[in-house]
Amino acid sequence: MDRAPEIEAVGMTMRFGAFTALDNVTLRVRPGSFHALLGENGAGKSTLVKCIMGFYHATSGGLLVDHKEVEIKDPVDAQRHGLGMVYQQFTLVPSLSAAENLVIARGDAGAVIDWRREKIRLTEFMSRMPFSVPLDRQVSSLAAGEKQKLEILKQLYLGSRFLILDEPTSVLTPDEADKVLGYVRKLTTSGALSVLMISHKFREVRAFADEVTVLRRGALAGQGRVADLTDGDMAAMMMGKSDIGTAPDRTGQPGAAVLTLRGAQARDRSGYRVLPIGDLTVHAGEVVGIAGISGNGQVELMEVLTGQRRLIAGSMLVNGTPYAATRRQSQARRVRYLPEEPLVNACAPTLSVAENLAMRDFDSGRGVWLDRRRMARRALELIAGFDIRTQGPGAQIRSLSGGNVQRAALARELSGDVSLLIVANPCFGLDFTAVRAIRDRIMMARNAGVAVLLISEDLDEILELSDRVLVMSEGQITFETPVQEAQAAVLGRYMAGHH
Repeated sequence: MDRAPEIEAVGMTMRFGAFTALDNVTLRVRPGSFHALLGENGAGKSTLVKCIMGFYHATSGGLLVDHKEVEIKDPVDAQRHGLGMVYQQFTLVPSLSAAENLVIARGDAGAVIDWRREKIRLTEFMSRMPFSVPLDRQVSSLAAGEKQKLEILKQLYLGSRFLILDEPTSVLTPDEADKVLGYVRKLTTSGALSVLMISHKFREVRAFADEVTVLRRGALAGQGRVADLTDGDMAAMMMGKSDIGTAPDRTGQPGAAVLTLRGAQARDRSGYRVLPIGDLTVHAGEVVGIAGISGNGQVELMEVLTGQRRLIAGSMLVNGTPYAATRRQSQARRVRYLPEEPLVNACAPTLSVAENLAMRDFDSGRGVWLDRRRMARRALELIAGFDIRTQGPGAQIRSLSGGNVQRAALARELSGDVSLLIVANPCFGLDFTAVRAIRDRIMMARNAGVAVLLISEDLDEILELSDRVLVMSEGQITFETPVQEAQAAVLGRYMAGHH
């Protein structure tokens, strides 16, 4: 296997009209090193790697491969120089086998393929790899971890010696993530590969990366050896200030049961399969987190809790009485919701920030839609209290960033007297600042006595916020543990369906 190259982006600047997305950034990935690239959304990470891979042509600056300047015309040209990229979303053909996916990725495969020769070639290639996947199986039947391994194997099969990984563990269990990154780490330490990984998970950066580069607003905010930096140091580089704040302390003891599911069953989205959801209880003043890999019944559970899907068996109670999640019941029982993608599921995009913040009052009979002054005053209070970045109460809510839409939705849902808050993936796609703000507000609600049910695919988020952790796999709650006793490896096994 050839030696891993040194890659250096030198003074890279990328302008789109008057907007500077990348401003004079220099980054060096040493031969055989594992380098992490951090930054909030919009910091320039994607622009930088797209310039390296030839998707974009930098306005100024250049790229050195082993100290020689090269001009990358496009991603195919990048491949010829040994540069490859594994994307956040899988690029495999589901209906083909793993072997077929590897072979068709080669530009020289031809219209007629000699499979006897190709299988000999693949077997020889796999014998040199530190991990393997079943080559004869259809990709659609592979687990997420196996697909991610296949994406990496595909790049190695194509001859990549420098690999960009874009959020490579977003669809993996903690155990799968550690195995995949562990394999990649072995390839770097053996000198076969140099890696640049875009990530937002400090735990993974600390466990696998040698060095880190941090971007902020398109510019270089800091670099260094991971061993010399704390999580606080890296967060401060990302945010541009050293005082990043800390999460509120967990205070108080759980009170009476607020939400109770017993023997709950519902049909899945196809309408044919029954999901045996099971039992759960959420008490006042506690956060119960439901962990699980996407597609294991969390969406259907959220729909049951919000009245969009009927139970076909079992019961749902709020404060000891039957609950069907109608608008009238949620108002009377003080139940609030923060669904995933609030701009799609919890807001009216073309209405103003003020109108969206007042939506809960429309059911109260106060006629606030006629009192624009009162609505604007209330909106200004919530904008200030929840630090919602907007041009003003009259701005359309769709003009806000994702984090500020999320803050606005949470401001509305936590206004007034709240008994139960049901939240789904509240920080998905948000940058570090917005994540910290949203999680702090959830913890403040819990400390104020609100019962919180948190459904999230981010295990770090579950472990940070929850008092108790439940795992959902194949439509069923299969495991429960107090957070103090929770072990990521055990949770990962249950998430993967290994009970």
